[in-house]
Amino acid sequence: MDMKTIYAALNEVFRDVFDDDSIVVGPKTTANDIEDWDSLEHITLISAVEKRFKMKFKMGEISSMKNVGEMAQIIASRVK
Repeated sequence: MDMKTIYAALNEVFRDVFDDDSIVVGPKTTANDIEDWDSLEHITLISAVEKRFKMKFKMGEISSMKNVGEMAQIIASRVK
């Protein structure tokens, strides 16, 4: 799966989780960029991303992700 496809899918997931059709995520997008992205929504988001890509993040990956770009890289390394 290429990065363009991953980001298109991530945009859909983020828009659904945060109920905001105007969200556009990129490599440098962080929780500070999305108003409702708090620790509780982060759990919902991770679960939705895992479901969409049919993969699981490791606990260390979840806690160390600094931005959407790192999330996309992990997804790209797991989903072919």
